[in-house]
Amino acid sequence: MDISLETRTSSGEKDWKWLLQDQLEGLRRIELCHPVVIVDYDPRWPVLFEEEKKLILGIARQKILAVEHIGSTAVPGLAAKPIIDMMAGVRGTSEADECLPVLAGIGYDHVTPEPDNQEWFYCLGKGFHSVGYHLHLVKFESNHWNRHLLFRDLLRKRPGVAKQYQELKKRMAEKLGPEREVYTESKTSFIESVIAQASEGHT
Repeated sequence: MDISLETRTSSGEKDWKWLLQDQLEGLRRIELCHPVVIVDYDPRWPVLFEEEKKLILGIARQKILAVEHIGSTAVPGLAAKPIIDMMAGVRGTSEADECLPVLAGIGYDHVTPEPDNQEWFYCLGKGFHSVGYHLHLVKFESNHWNRHLLFRDLLRKRPGVAKQYQELKKRMAEKLGPEREVYTESKTSFIESVIAQASEGHT
């Protein structure tokens, strides 16, 4: 399901968006067949992140200002889906668009636009599940960027909170099976409450 971004200039932005949407629907159909899998923490995850970060910056350093390891695989000892989540900070939408063909060259050819979020432009997929990579193109130092780092750092500093989060994820994965979107939504209230407490200085 590789995409050709040439359609954006040759046939117009409408055709380009339809192409991405068609690819997204195909990926969703594939994912629906696979249950959410939570595995024990793997000490290789931070090593894999550093290797991938070096690869990304090696080809897109002029467009990408920073790359951060986020999500559960970024928290030592925390069980997680075996997917390395990363944020790549860019200045804006045009820079995010310019990154797509470059990153496709190193395997990030699963492109999911995020049109409803002005600070989160794309989620790019590389590989499938064990071990895969998700690279989120995000406006650098935006609220979206800072909230992800805040949640990650709090889990790193507060083992008790990380344990609660792990238990929630395992419980929801067992209960919901392949319902990936519902699984993600089920974590939202916990994440929002943790961020709110941290923002208010009550942690």
